[in-house]
Amino acid sequence: MFESLSEKFQGVLKKLRGHGRITESNIDGALNEVRIALLEADVNYKVVKDFVAGVRAKALGAEVLASLSPDQHFIKIVHDEMSKLMGAKAQDLNLARKPPVPVMLVGLQGSGKTTSCGKIALYLQKNKRSPYLVPADVYRPAAIEQLKVLARQIDIPCFDSRADQSPVDICREALKYAELNGYDTLLIDTAGRLHIDAPLMEELSRIKAAVDPADILLVADAMTGQDAVNVAKSFHDKIGLTGVVLTKMDGDARGGAALSIKAVTGAPVKLVGVGEKLDALELFHPDRMASRILGMGDILTFAEKAQEQVDEKQARELAKKLRRNEFTLEDFRDQLLKLRKMGSVEDLLGMIPGIGGKMKELKGMAPDETELKKTVAIIDSMTVKERRNAKLLNGSRRKRIAAGSGTTVQDVNRLMKNFQQAEEMIKRMTKGGKGMGRNFPFFR
Repeated sequence: MFESLSEKFQGVLKKLRGHGRITESNIDGALNEVRIALLEADVNYKVVKDFVAGVRAKALGAEVLASLSPDQHFIKIVHDEMSKLMGAKAQDLNLARKPPVPVMLVGLQGSGKTTSCGKIALYLQKNKRSPYLVPADVYRPAAIEQLKVLARQIDIPCFDSRADQSPVDICREALKYAELNGYDTLLIDTAGRLHIDAPLMEELSRIKAAVDPADILLVADAMTGQDAVNVAKSFHDKIGLTGVVLTKMDGDARGGAALSIKAVTGAPVKLVGVGEKLDALELFHPDRMASRILGMGDILTFAEKAQEQVDEKQARELAKKLRRNEFTLEDFRDQLLKLRKMGSVEDLLGMIPGIGGKMKELKGMAPDETELKKTVAIIDSMTVKERRNAKLLNGSRRKRIAAGSGTTVQDVNRLMKNFQQAEEMIKRMTKGGKGMGRNFPFFR
């Protein structure tokens, strides 16, 4: 999402390099470019004005440490101010009270409320909560059934609402049912409209009064930019938001909503949708997002994604095999599958320091999803003996594997070349049997 903005910041920092110290002249020049970059990213103009003023005051009011070059000093100030702009630190859902804890999801039609309900339910379940879904949109055709179908897909209980019920009665009854049946979190999917209107706000106010939600989350489409900020302000003024869920953060929008919402409404971005899959929801970390925008990477998120895919026992066994130079095509396939579960290769590259501002150069170099699927298909078409001993793969076997996987012999040959290169790299990095944990997150 922030690819263009990241490139602009990299250009600003490049121009600052080579100066002996920060001066009013070179700071003003850099900040003018920062101002333009933020406005082009669809950040609210008042937010941009305050942000630039804050950076300028700190840059000219602080001593430049002898060990820091102007660009390093400037990037630290910009990082701190940008992180502060987006909320400074991650803020999770407000669940620290006696269960069941009601959470209202509000927003306009088409913002992704119903899907976000399912995503948040899975997110809570992963964090040892017991969520209960509540369909309270009685106006949109099939809205109730949509959430019920979603609930069955993810195997999470859902209140049996009917379209002839009052939304307020639905929420009251669901709250009582959750209390009697031991569910600790109520996720209420409220009705949306094509635009903000008085009846919508009145209904939301009545639901709020009936269930006393710990969180009122606006679900907003990040692709709509400043429109999302305007919608957030309207909802906040009428019913009082406690947070925002931004959907489609994996898209190619300019990012203005993520950078503006907290400053304009006071309601922090709490969760972000980073893909279409129901498990593609993450806690929003302002400091990490600032790092990614500035091309500093996001190693913490990368490590967390890797840790989710790690089985400690399997990792120890694999480390032993690597030290004995017994890395097989089976191991190669398993590591690729874990990489796929972490997200797109492009997203992962963006988390590596120094890569953020160079994504255009790297496009086409990283293997896409189709290539990864093809590689897995080829390996799965091999016999167990072939996967465990690549030396068996002569010409006739490669021809059979290509036919079985729906690929070509050239594809099989390319895979074997990549595998041999991986083997050579692993041999170099495991020489002496040390350092695996530092170099490969999966092999710890």
